[in-house]
Amino acid sequence: MAAFSTGDGEAPMPAVFLPPQFTIPASATHNLDSSLVDSIHDSSPIDAVTDVDVVATVFDDAQPPERSELEEEDGEQLDEAEGTNFVRSLGTWSKTLHFTPPPEPATPRQGVSEAVMWPRLVANKILRKSVGSNNFVADFPPDADEQLLEAPGLVDERPSFDSKSIFVNQHKTTNLNYKVLVSTWNVGGVVPEDGFDMEDLLETHKTPCDIYVLGFQEVVPLRASNVLGSDNNKVSAKWNSLIRETLNKSVATSDDRDNRINGVSQDFKCIISKQMVGILITVWVRGDLRPYIRDPSVSCVGCGVMGCLGNKGSVSVRFRLHETSFCFVCSHLASGGRDRDGRQRNSDVIEILSRSTFPRGTYLEDLPKKILDHDRVIFLGDLNYRISLPEEKTRLLVERKEWKTLLENDQLSMEIMNGQIFRGWQEGNVTFAPTYKYIPNSDLYYGCIAYKKDEKKRAPAWCDRIIWYGNGLKQHEYTRGEVKISDHRPVKAIFTTEVKVLRYSNKIRDLFFSERFEDRIDGYDQIDSKDYSWIST
Repeated sequence: MAAFSTGDGEAPMPAVFLPPQFTIPASATHNLDSSLVDSIHDSSPIDAVTDVDVVATVFDDAQPPERSELEEEDGEQLDEAEGTNFVRSLGTWSKTLHFTPPPEPATPRQGVSEAVMWPRLVANKILRKSVGSNNFVADFPPDADEQLLEAPGLVDERPSFDSKSIFVNQHKTTNLNYKVLVSTWNVGGVVPEDGFDMEDLLETHKTPCDIYVLGFQEVVPLRASNVLGSDNNKVSAKWNSLIRETLNKSVATSDDRDNRINGVSQDFKCIISKQMVGILITVWVRGDLRPYIRDPSVSCVGCGVMGCLGNKGSVSVRFRLHETSFCFVCSHLASGGRDRDGRQRNSDVIEILSRSTFPRGTYLEDLPKKILDHDRVIFLGDLNYRISLPEEKTRLLVERKEWKTLLENDQLSMEIMNGQIFRGWQEGNVTFAPTYKYIPNSDLYYGCIAYKKDEKKRAPAWCDRIIWYGNGLKQHEYTRGEVKISDHRPVKAIFTTEVKVLRYSNKIRDLFFSERFEDRIDGYDQIDSKDYSWIST
């Protein structure tokens, strides 16, 4: 069995082992080093593969596995197939046929190279090759800060020098409060129809917020063509279009004086949207806050098939608002109700926290590199933690709405209280019914009606959760939505968060800025300061 590992100077990665029955077609070996071919054929380990091209060449003349062999059914079949169907299907990739690209490949965003062919995609996924921290969709390119700051009424108070070494104690800090809505929803591979109502998820009229972070799981069915192929960005574009329409509909219907601050539109803008297979996270902010967003980036970690593919894993996004760093981790952990499944979920979390990395930035700005290094951290998604009680008892307690007893046996709650991987994390009070597993388009839990003899029973559980780490976040609402198109119900939370803002002294301003620049600073408090005293605590 041949082992591939990367040797490109990045952090060491576990070797990826190809199945023993994997063979290389003769037509694929003509441009490979003979020792590399021999070591694969005689099952010797390969010390390092420094170029994805090497592995991609191995796949070049192979045929992809049949779709049915990897198709995930109800979120669990693909996990159980890791050691059987997937390995067996890889072993059949020895025919001298060319790869057929996935249907309707995603159109890359402007500035990103065209979609790579499938062999290279597969090699990248198996070798856990990073796609780049700036490889995401947004309304603005990453370098748009300076252009945005030219808008009337906005001012960038960030110095272009190292303020710590040049002007010591020449600035003061103040804290501003912003309201953040975070939601997570496993949509079960259902593509929303045109005009789908997102109001239940966003609550724009009930509790308008400054920042919206929406995480989705299974935006595409978890079948082989989606797991191994390029991401279908048409689906994420559809969700983003619906989000934009809902957020900005409330803005358009408000009084025009409330719709603009210092001449700047309050339309919501997407600052990051990133998809990995079925996981999608998208972040939206008020238009007048966009100039104060810096250093957006993403980090994707696959924990699924072979421990590296993206049918399970996480997409993490980070950015800075003024002087405070945020990190949101949208995840889909291992499914299943057995003890070993719970251990696998914990292992997935460890992998996500250890393998997710972000750029450090310049020497003047020491940016957080790991998830827990950020000032504000929120972990959301279909975490798949179950209730450690017999199914019959779980269903009875759910019917009686005895949430306290159920939560005492909830695996995630126990991990937060007594475990190791979620030590220091917090979750709001869970006062809503379990969000999984429903019969789609109904209020009935799966298993409440007659089912096939060999069909799996799945007890209700709080699979969909939102937790946070550290200080500076105060949760005001933690509830679930009632959209019924999926077998999961969405979950949402509303926070207020403190954000640190640097205010530089007039002496420094006088050195560099004109009177016209000072006039723009006068409206600064009006832009950012908001009164949240109406929020119940």
